Amino acid sequence: MQASIRLQRDERQQYLLRIGDTCLIQAQRLSEWTGHAPVLEEDIALANMALDLLGQARAVLTLAGSAQGLSEDQLAFLREERDYFNPTLVELPNGEGRPGDFALTVLRNAFVSTFLQLLWQRLQASSDEELAAIAAKAVKEARYHVEHAADWVVRLGDGTEESRRRMQAALDKLWPYVAELFEADAVDEAAADAGLGPRWAELREPWLAQMQALLQAATLQPPAVSSFRSTGRQGVHSEHMGYILAEMQHLQRAYPGGAW
Repeated sequence: MQASIRLQRDERQQYLLRIGDTCLIQAQRLSEWTGHAPVLEEDIALANMALDLLGQARAVLTLAGSAQGLSEDQLAFLREERDYFNPTLVELPNGEGRPGDFALTVLRNAFVSTFLQLLWQRLQASSDEELAAIAAKAVKEARYHVEHAADWVVRLGDGTEESRRRMQAALDKLWPYVAELFEADAVDEAAADAGLGPRWAELREPWLAQMQALLQAATLQPPAVSSFRSTGRQGVHSEHMGYILAEMQHLQRAYPGGAW
């Protein structure tokens, strides 16, 4: 069995891993719909978005591991759970059973893709030229993800009684996890001071403005603000993360060095 790698845990690396891990785990959740989406067109769309996110994750993880001599595969498959720094929002299951609830999936995709689009836009001005180049490509992909997700949120939210009920239930479930995206901490401060990237808290107001407009168009009502804070960005995850990693890491750990 392949042993886990050890991280330097410096603030630059952790900032990059937060981005790469968000894309990686969101891609894993979207990929669970492959072969199971409601219609063939959506099967292809969700799979393609998962591949876009996986490409973004690969690029950022490669950059994150470069100073320590770690490859994208090592970072993706050979870390312990506490060394992943994605927000808890992306690791939540798609819903009950497999592949889950389509309403929850498209709403989370709206949340995450809107956030990533705002982040990539800002990262184009990064002091790290490689990260800026990654962002310039990724922002174009994120634009399509936002449009696709928003279309479905409005279609389902302002659709039938059943579709609206399911969208509102998904919103009630996911909304408490949003606050974590915009929590300020030393990692963000160091990145901002170095010009590497923005504080995620700086994206809160533009994100909320876009979400409020979207939810209004979808006739959905966000829940009241909660004091609950998830902590995935700090490496403290929900019970769901271990199951994701067991599925993702099995082949690499069982057959070290395996490659396609």
